[in-house]
Amino acid sequence: MTAHVIADDAEALTVAAALAKEFRAGASARDAERRLPRAEVDKLSASGLLAVTVPAAHGGADVGALTLAEIFRLLASADGSLAQIPQSHFVYVNVVRRQGTEEQRKFFFAEVLAGRRFGNAQSEAGTRHVQDIRTRLTPRPDGSYVLTGVKHYATGALFADWIPVLARAEDDELHVAYVPRDAPGLTVIDDWDGMGQRTTASGTVRLDAVPVPADRVLPHHLTFHGPQLHGAVAQLLHAAIDTGIAGGALTEAAAFVRTKSRPWFESGTETVAEDPLLIQRFGELALRVRASEALLREAARTVDAARTGLTDDSAAEASIAVAAAKAHAADTAVEVAGTLFEVAGTRAALDSLNLHRHWRDARTHTLHDPARWKIQHIGRYVLNGTRPPRHGLL
Repeated sequence: MTAHVIADDAEALTVAAALAKEFRAGASARDAERRLPRAEVDKLSASGLLAVTVPAAHGGADVGALTLAEIFRLLASADGSLAQIPQSHFVYVNVVRRQGTEEQRKFFFAEVLAGRRFGNAQSEAGTRHVQDIRTRLTPRPDGSYVLTGVKHYATGALFADWIPVLARAEDDELHVAYVPRDAPGLTVIDDWDGMGQRTTASGTVRLDAVPVPADRVLPHHLTFHGPQLHGAVAQLLHAAIDTGIAGGALTEAAAFVRTKSRPWFESGTETVAEDPLLIQRFGELALRVRASEALLREAARTVDAARTGLTDDSAAEASIAVAAAKAHAADTAVEVAGTLFEVAGTRAALDSLNLHRHWRDARTHTLHDPARWKIQHIGRYVLNGTRPPRHGLL
């Protein structure tokens, strides 16, 4: 596979906007038919967007968090499923940057620049909680490993060239094993049946004694031994997806009302767009979306500032800013996507129009991690100066 190499932030945003416009056209049909976006994901790879965080020293554009968040917001405004697929890709590119040896960085960054994709295999079902990881990396006499376990919600794995697998080694510490999609003993099952984000193919990954060379394993646990932005960047992308879904829903609601809705007879207006009560409601929704967009930009800038001088304090500020953006965006996405029906009227509920995909995507995506705990950490930080924990989800 070959891919275009994007030069800088400006080009990255131009490419993202063009792809979002293209992807928007088929988003509803893909969702309704649960048609997986293989061609669209291939276009993402070929465009060079998936390599924009590769460091400049390795030939990448090394774009900032502000640009990366905007890329995801643009994609999510067009298709809330498609935008979710590369989220883990960027998370695990970041793991290579943070914990890879120079040889590992050289190899994997070249792969990413060539258009190859990372999926993910991290979450497990039926355990005590999300950080109770039971997949094992068992050492072999030659220094390599054998990987055994079952993963769920493995977004991106079906489309991946490499599947980063979160596992515990003999010392019980967390490591990431980067496994080729076609490795013997690795099976990706397309069994995702969520009500929303239908085309992410977030199914099951089975690992049955998968061989892993030693140089494909990174010590992920070391990421959390000092100040880090791993969780902040990962959550920033989730916030961008929620913000994009909200913006996309608002745009479609306005277009529907202008062109298809009828005014309520008591309004006394010729068109529904002149109804003062609807105008008020759209103004309120627009304020919510603008606030989420502003919080997203502020969080991204705080992450970028922390990158230039990473300390416990700057990392905490970044995590808190991202937590605020994510909590607000989650509420906004669900509210705007649900209110779409209130403002658009009875016809909007027709299944054939598939306007409910925005709410289904919002409601599904916002379940990734509870906003209530983000608000708890914000409150503790403001009231008592307690820095947020380093667990990778904040």
